[in-house]
Amino acid sequence: MSAVDIEVEVLSARDVPLGGPRAMTVRRTLPQRSRTLIGAWCFADHYGPDRVAETGGMDVAPHPHTGLQTVSWLFSGEIEHRDSLGSHALVRPGELNLMTGGHGISHTEVSTPATTVLHGVQLWVALPDEHRHAPRDFQHHAPRQVRLDGARLRVFLGTLAGETSPVRTFTPLLGAELLLDPDASVTLPVDPAFEHGVLVDEGVISLAGTSLDPADLGYVAPGRTTLTLTNTSPRPARLILLGGPPFGEEIVMWWNFVARTDEEIRRAREDWMTGDRFGEVKGYDGAPLPAPELPTTPLKARGRVR
Repeated sequence: MSAVDIEVEVLSARDVPLGGPRAMTVRRTLPQRSRTLIGAWCFADHYGPDRVAETGGMDVAPHPHTGLQTVSWLFSGEIEHRDSLGSHALVRPGELNLMTGGHGISHTEVSTPATTVLHGVQLWVALPDEHRHAPRDFQHHAPRQVRLDGARLRVFLGTLAGETSPVRTFTPLLGAELLLDPDASVTLPVDPAFEHGVLVDEGVISLAGTSLDPADLGYVAPGRTTLTLTNTSPRPARLILLGGPPFGEEIVMWWNFVARTDEEIRRAREDWMTGDRFGEVKGYDGAPLPAPELPTTPLKARGRVR
């Protein structure tokens, strides 16, 4: 199948507040009504570049997660991470922080005083049923940058262009940052069992003849052995490439929880408000985020588009 035969679905971002009363604005491309998942990737927020002196930066108080892994990746700035496992780490550009929520974890994210411009992505991975109650975990990895013809690549999850991340995941995944020189084009071999998403950060990217602007996410179905990405702008471009085999389970997502039923979500909310399931985050000066009110109608499970 030639590049021109590849159908690309373009998902546009919507602006949403993140972080409660001291919210910063992020651009969200997953989930959407038309597409809940790309592989096991179930959530994609894209933010910045924000001048912290003007916006106040990131200050997300203790909050819970279940049934997922969080993936933090920065282009500029620095974020201090603390969680109820006891992890205390810095998120820096080009370095991966991956946290496993599983049965329940809580954490905070605060941009550091040294940060002047904050810019990056926050991604979630849905855990498969057999692992969605996994123990809390935290992993850090700094992938090397690989030079390709007209491009530079960092593979933070999975395998691409001969580079493999050592970070453990519960389903096969691909996560990589790609920098393209002005007017450069690169063809990457990819797993035909994977569906893929191209999230554009800077520049204008052509994917199989479809133009993707900054904050767009281009979706490609399984069956492709290569993806050709072209920077059609006269300045460097940057994108995040996501992939994985179609996730064969329906999920219920609400607030910071990924579950399978409405009842599980309601139990998780109650546990956050009244119990100790999620543990305590030490070292943050402030109260935990209260959970929002649940809708009166039952939450419905959603899966990938067939």
